[in-house]
Amino acid sequence: MNLVLLGPPGAGKGTQAEVITQKRGLVQLSTGDMLREAVKAGTVIGEEASAIMKSGGLVPDEIVIKIVAERLSASDCANGFILDGFPRTLNQAAALDNLLQAQGKQLDAVAEIKVDDAVLIDRISGRYMCADCGASFHDTNHKPKVPGVCDRCGSTELIRRKDDNAETVRNRLMAYYRETSPLIGYYFAKDKLRSVDGMAPISEVSSQIEAVLANS
Repeated sequence: MNLVLLGPPGAGKGTQAEVITQKRGLVQLSTGDMLREAVKAGTVIGEEASAIMKSGGLVPDEIVIKIVAERLSASDCANGFILDGFPRTLNQAAALDNLLQAQGKQLDAVAEIKVDDAVLIDRISGRYMCADCGASFHDTNHKPKVPGVCDRCGSTELIRRKDDNAETVRNRLMAYYRETSPLIGYYFAKDKLRSVDGMAPISEVSSQIEAVLANS
């Protein structure tokens, strides 16, 4: 089973990918993780990416696609994978089609997690975490039982990412609609797209995605 998860930042793609990998034994692949793995492994492509990243530049599609191709050919992807955060553009989607065909693979489904923009802004701008153990909290949806104290480890070092603010989230959403949302039409035309309600509780979203996989 090979799956792509689509949706704006904060839609819960990473969370759902973790649930699916645990249940089905698939490999979760994100662009960031694949880049870091390639750099750490010291592959030729990884070294190319590392040089660009160290200079502050954006890794071009050509290199990203080579890294994805290299990762998908690994033995642990033989039983299936979940792509989280790739492809991001139409060019990347077309390149993914080509490399999967070259490897004798195909996408079984593309699950679009649909979430209201206002909810996304609130969801991301209101979140913070424990600096010691990484436990997540939210200003309204998931407050610590004791204000300012981590439920998990008791630390009082609760921090908020600098880019988790309403203005930054709006800019990220704008980039998503400009660059990534065209993929919805692309995969719809290929009869791969299936939409799920990202506004539902996490467990229900997981059930919806499982139904997509069961029918693909």
